[in-house]
Amino acid sequence: MTQSNRANLTRAIHTIPTFVSDALNERSLMAAYRKRPAYQQNDYIGWINSAKRDETKQKRLRQMLAELEQGGVYMKMDHPPSRKP
Repeated sequence: MTQSNRANLTRAIHTIPTFVSDALNERSLMAAYRKRPAYQQNDYIGWINSAKRDETKQKRLRQMLAELEQGGVYMKMDHPPSRKP
């Protein structure tokens, strides 16, 4: 998330953990992640990190990756701007 995008956020700003950036890079989804609005990037990371159990973090990570891969979905909700052609 760029510094200028972060300036518009009113929620706590979450730094992307290594295990998330590694997963995004391994699946070639970093570009799809970066194309999402700053609030979505931040919400995904905060949501993943708020899990107490590693199993839950991994489950949430898998959901984020699937949504980025599919496009058109954000947190199981319709997101038309990210639809893929």
